Amino acid sequence: MSALTVLLVTVLLALSPIIWLIVALSILKLPAWQATSVAAIGSFIIAITAFQSDPFIMVTGALEGAALAIWPILLVITAAIFVYNLVVHTKAMETIKTMLSSVTSDTRVLALLLAWGFGAFMEGMAGFGTAVAIPAAMMVAVGFDPLKSIIACLVANSVPTTFGSIGIPTTTLASLTSLDPSHLGTFISVQLFLLNLIAPFFVVMIIGGGIKALKGVFLVTLLSGLALAIPETVINAVMGPELSVISASIVIMAVIIGCAKIMPPNDPQYAVKQTGEVPKVSGGEGLVAAMPFILIFVLLLLTSKLFPAINGPLASIKTSVPIYQGAGAKPYTFVWIATPGIMIFIAGIVGGFIQKAKAGEIFGTLGSTVKNLKFTYLTIITVVMTAKLMTYSGMTADIAKAMVAGTGSLYPLFAPIVGALGAFLTGSGTNSNVLFGPLQIAAAQGLNPTNFEDLGFWLAAVNSGAAGIGKMLSPQSIAISIGAVGPALKAYLENHKEINAEEAHNLEHEIEASVIMNSAFKYFIIFIIMHGCISFFGQHFIHEIHHIFF
Repeated sequence: MSALTVLLVTVLLALSPIIWLIVALSILKLPAWQATSVAAIGSFIIAITAFQSDPFIMVTGALEGAALAIWPILLVITAAIFVYNLVVHTKAMETIKTMLSSVTSDTRVLALLLAWGFGAFMEGMAGFGTAVAIPAAMMVAVGFDPLKSIIACLVANSVPTTFGSIGIPTTTLASLTSLDPSHLGTFISVQLFLLNLIAPFFVVMIIGGGIKALKGVFLVTLLSGLALAIPETVINAVMGPELSVISASIVIMAVIIGCAKIMPPNDPQYAVKQTGEVPKVSGGEGLVAAMPFILIFVLLLLTSKLFPAINGPLASIKTSVPIYQGAGAKPYTFVWIATPGIMIFIAGIVGGFIQKAKAGEIFGTLGSTVKNLKFTYLTIITVVMTAKLMTYSGMTADIAKAMVAGTGSLYPLFAPIVGALGAFLTGSGTNSNVLFGPLQIAAAQGLNPTNFEDLGFWLAAVNSGAAGIGKMLSPQSIAISIGAVGPALKAYLENHKEINAEEAHNLEHEIEASVIMNSAFKYFIIFIIMHGCISFFGQHFIHEIHHIFF
């Protein structure tokens, strides 16, 4: 067998877990947990046969992956979804919806508030589809077109995804690649700065029917983009990624509400259809409804490195366990208290009591949350195990070498496609980073073997930012949005009998997966091309970015 044939076979074997995921999820339509479980088993078999890795060492590598998946990734996901479910259970979410929907009578400004501002908040807080499902359902409930609502929310969610669920996609990537999370988050924010600015303009144009919709709301749209781009970058540089989108989302909503009150647009063409008197929410009711989210913000802030007197003692409560036994192995450290998941759980439980939920209700909600996430747990554990097995066996490095050999110095131009593919397949920015983050580091080593650290930061950041763009077309994201918007549309149609049967049928037909994917595709292409250009040309300014922020 020739050397070229051997190389091609090796690369194909290394790619086989990824090829399997593409086939299983996109063609066979297998549930994610089944596809990723087979990928993990297949990765192990390939590692110990074709790549001649020691079976015991590969087992320890897989166990390290399981440990990383459970603590802290699944801890944060469980805590975030628990808090959201508890707020829904106590009806506080209805109060929040009422407050937000009563801010303005202009559909464009309301779309910015719900899809862009509140969507960013839900992404930063909970992630996992809530940032599209909840705002889109709220928009339909107040009379927005269902297809436009979903597309606007998918586009809006393309940029904050990497800092979703208290920054878990970025912090996971940092843990997996041994990169500094604050530096990594800052690079991501810099790369996404332009997309953060233009995304709200697309939201307005989608809802308003074209560029003409920007008339009268251009300034508030621009300010709402800056309200994400600037705070996100500063918070990442100063504090790290955990609170970057949650904090910025509060700024976004404050800016939009302020603009709506100070300079309200007055264009009847974009007026919200009034269906009766909007119930009033007092300041006290609003405070109680938002209390779990306020407590999350306060607790994460107080236990961050900004307050070393608190962070230091709590962070010292940890256990280091030597799990992976391969060359260059480091003990895996479990931080038991100073980790976002624990703080979110505390905030949720205390907030639930403030909202007058009983202990049985609170812990019943936690139990149902855990039960409903069981397949998510298996998916994330097996996908992290797959990534670890591919990395430790050398599969990831071989794929990266082949990609660099095929694209040469143009590789950064195509790097976003890798991150977007991961999110398209798995529906998760975290899973995309776990699968392909190490590959981006390996690609940086291939491009610059002697001094790859800076380029490694850059390409890892590109992967994480591009994952949000890939989620725009992810079948999982689209399915979640349909699941949330469908009941909201049904309720809206039942309450508006003046809508004739044909129009109602057309509205229901709009929210089919193929229609949504076709409608979102052009925005995906625009964003991925822009991100590729930012990746390619921006790599020449890595040192300047370091100098400015660090």
